[in-house]
Amino acid sequence: MKILILGAGVTGSSVAEAFASEENDIVVIDFRQELLDALKDRFDIATVTGNAAHPSVLQQAGIDNTDIVIAVTDSDETNMLACLIINALHNRPKTIARVRAIDYLKNPKLFGPNGIPVDIVISPEQIVMESIRNLIEFPGVLHISDFAGGLVRLFSVKVIENGFLTGKKIKTLKERLSDGKTRVVAIFRQGKPICVSGEVSIETDDEVFFVAPRTEVLRVLRELDKLEAPIKRIIIAGGGHIGKRLALALEHDYQVKIIEKDPIRANKIANDLHHTVVLLGDCADEALLLDESIESADLFCAITENDGVNIISASLAKSLGARKTICLLNHKSYTKLLPGTGIDVTVLPNQETLGSILKYIRRGDVEQVTSLCGGTAEAIEAIAHDNHNNEGSVVGRRVDSINFPPGIVMGALIRNQQVIPIHHDTLFAENDHVIMFAMEKKLVSYIEALFQPLA
Repeated sequence: MKILILGAGVTGSSVAEAFASEENDIVVIDFRQELLDALKDRFDIATVTGNAAHPSVLQQAGIDNTDIVIAVTDSDETNMLACLIINALHNRPKTIARVRAIDYLKNPKLFGPNGIPVDIVISPEQIVMESIRNLIEFPGVLHISDFAGGLVRLFSVKVIENGFLTGKKIKTLKERLSDGKTRVVAIFRQGKPICVSGEVSIETDDEVFFVAPRTEVLRVLRELDKLEAPIKRIIIAGGGHIGKRLALALEHDYQVKIIEKDPIRANKIANDLHHTVVLLGDCADEALLLDESIESADLFCAITENDGVNIISASLAKSLGARKTICLLNHKSYTKLLPGTGIDVTVLPNQETLGSILKYIRRGDVEQVTSLCGGTAEAIEAIAHDNHNNEGSVVGRRVDSINFPPGIVMGALIRNQQVIPIHHDTLFAENDHVIMFAMEKKLVSYIEALFQPLA
């Protein structure tokens, strides 16, 4: 597949990294030569220097034989204009555009049939905001995401020393969680996947992933002794796009404060937020945090655009008594700095955004993708079809007849909007939604082959 990426910034680079490892033909456009040179040093890709919305630059990048365009420059206007030009001048490949500004997104007609011709509009800020909101709803988890239209949730928990999970074999958990619909799908130990089997023992500091029906998540967390007290008081560090969206989503149900350093931005969001206290100041200022009773805060969210500020302020807030801290990091390599800081949860915007793009790239009939563990693993929701041109179709076959390679684990089966218990003799049916965990990206092609759409 030929993929044209517009923008070599943090998001564009992470997209290029994800797809360059999958034998795709990648071309990246950006006007910053130093960013393109850095990408070419790391990956086997082509680059074009110039304005991503200029027709001649798009032509130079080979737009005529491109399968998909991913417009993720730092400018909403450039992304939208590029898609408009591609539609007007070429045999329109599929287009995905990042749009950040709420003003563009709140009008549904703008990207409607008679609006700007963009096939898929993604808003990383909205995606990240929803991810953080899920973490607030379930404060005992490290990650949580929805599948099958919200019927099923994938979540992970950290194993603490002498906790309920420590030393347990997976088969004993199956006995404890014996509804037949909740499954352990992965264990990551020191960042590396461990093959899941009944005899595997869980160790301290493991990250254990579960799949469960949405209605069962609270019960499962209670059984695992991971159901923490509800969050009420929240301090948000950073009043940017994500901070404002998060406050808008939370301010009616929680006590919310935002700390913003820029006086112009602080004044603007104070006018837009009606139930949130907006504080002008430095989120890494110890005196300010103490004045705002950080020790009684249930959650401190460090979500500025500066990774260093996020790490410092979240660590400081934790040391001053905040019950829980969330830290946003644009560079995943910075996660190596976190041990010893006390920071509870990290959110990687590029990883969150990548899943929303991957579901349109995957070759099978894929409904949802979540990128996990720094992009090394994926959870995939695929739809089963009785494709007579595909001898590898799963329809009509028993679960135990599918020779999934090690590293692919079935998480859930949804049929007619109902979660079905998975047993060895369960038969796959037409239009079943199957949620699987691929511990390594190289395994995704196997899933794609099994779940090809109807010819």
